[in-house]
Amino acid sequence: MADLLGRLITGKVTDENETDYFVQVEGTTFRLDKAEIKKPLRMNGTFTGFAYENENHDMQMTRDAPKSQIDRYGFGTVVRSQRTLGVFVNIGLPNKDIVVSLDDLPDMMELWPQQGDRLLIALREDAKHRLWGVLADGDIYQAIAQPANKRLQNSNVTVTAYQLKLVGTRVITDHFELGFIHPSERETEPRLGEELKARVIGVHDDGTLNLSLRPRTFEAIDDDSAMLLAALEHSEDGHLDFSDKSDPAAIKAYFGISKGQFKRAVGHLMKARKITQHDGGLWLADEASETSKTTK
Repeated sequence: MADLLGRLITGKVTDENETDYFVQVEGTTFRLDKAEIKKPLRMNGTFTGFAYENENHDMQMTRDAPKSQIDRYGFGTVVRSQRTLGVFVNIGLPNKDIVVSLDDLPDMMELWPQQGDRLLIALREDAKHRLWGVLADGDIYQAIAQPANKRLQNSNVTVTAYQLKLVGTRVITDHFELGFIHPSERETEPRLGEELKARVIGVHDDGTLNLSLRPRTFEAIDDDSAMLLAALEHSEDGHLDFSDKSDPAAIKAYFGISKGQFKRAVGHLMKARKITQHDGGLWLADEASETSKTTK
């Protein structure tokens, strides 16, 4: 059995029934589902496939080898977790999920991968011939990484968290660029394997990224601010004859909000540098800039 499971192996076709072929390798017989085979196999011919123990504890082979194998890494999708064991990962086998041991997962269970999260794993076989998932370490991610282009600055990227540390979260993008999220650039700590939408806030000379999970300022504005900004954007010249000195009743009639809400929205947009306030009115920041240029 040693050096058979979790690998592509070749054996002799020794028997068949209505649903399966039987392939023998070094005295061990593996089931092979006939539904996978397009042309019938010859008795005493050879077949090469991926060997594993299925969920019914039968030895099985499949022609559709997963990317995750012994000493070979591939991404799998987490399907469930078990507090006393670890997380179960679908690597593409028809009737077998691979367990990543709780010993290899974060101490805090809330940081464990959840259903739908992705893990980059290889396989290992223990002394009882059971297959386990092995998480890729930093060296593996470095080996598969691609350098990021400077043009990614301020762009949005999709990333997967692969290493959780007190100093921050290490991630890899869908295009295999490596990135880092400092604790100050996130609201909560991501889970291991969690897919995240991030913004590039820095591109290092070595091709790695600094990322933020915080929204851009204009994305973070509240409903009142968004409404006020939209009103300015739809005005003829990016200008409205309202200010923090305007009559509360006039503000309520035009915007449908109180003067207090109006002042908070104005303050928020000014802090975000989206608008300016002068000459008794509000101006879009760009429009105010253009007006200033034409009056000089």
